[in-house]
Amino acid sequence: MTAPQPLLELDDLHVYYGNIHALQGLTLHVNEGEVVTLIGSNGAGKSTTLRAISSTHKPRTGTIKLAGREIQAMAPHNVVALGVAHAPEGRHVFSRLSVYENLQMGAFSRRGPITDDVARVYDLFPRLKERRTQKAGTMSGGEQQMLAIGRALMARPKVLLLDEPSMGLSPILTEQIFKIITEINGQGTTVLLVEQNALMALNVAQRGYVLQTGRIVLSDTAANLAANPQVRQAYLGEI
Repeated sequence: MTAPQPLLELDDLHVYYGNIHALQGLTLHVNEGEVVTLIGSNGAGKSTTLRAISSTHKPRTGTIKLAGREIQAMAPHNVVALGVAHAPEGRHVFSRLSVYENLQMGAFSRRGPITDDVARVYDLFPRLKERRTQKAGTMSGGEQQMLAIGRALMARPKVLLLDEPSMGLSPILTEQIFKIITEINGQGTTVLLVEQNALMALNVAQRGYVLQTGRIVLSDTAANLAANPQVRQAYLGEI
């Protein structure tokens, strides 16, 4: 049986913030159709990894490939056009624009009608359809998170980067968001997920990487990581 080909590849990535060496030789891959999660404590480099992929923070050295094409030197809007969409930590919706206008902004790199894409987002998030004319800044945190994910989907991404989608949400809303992540993946979108709720992340992922101070210290299937005593103690709240 032929091994799956990586859709997204990071090789020996080094990223700095000034003198701070945030990513120290990070290498990972995401195969087409997978959900892969990055877990680790605050400051481990998880969000930095997503920023490097989406080209909002350039690596100093190393390569990032999407379907075999190097993208690390590209402008962010070109990375989006090639098929990478990023729903960032903190949502960052356009607060003065309506829900529908935010979705339009998500499709800025595309040509042609967006009616089918809007309908897909509304199917995934019926609340957004109800709020379609409401200004995004007046919505709840959960609704804004739905909008951030929906806006990213408007780019028809090959790879969806999700950064802390459950942050600040109630357990019920968190469960809803993760069900939708599974549904998005089932519809054919590859997902790279950063999430503090490691248990939820490992429940929806096929594989995972554990980061510590900018380095990958462990990689395995999600099931094996969830059963690993060190992972359970450090990230799943077990003693």
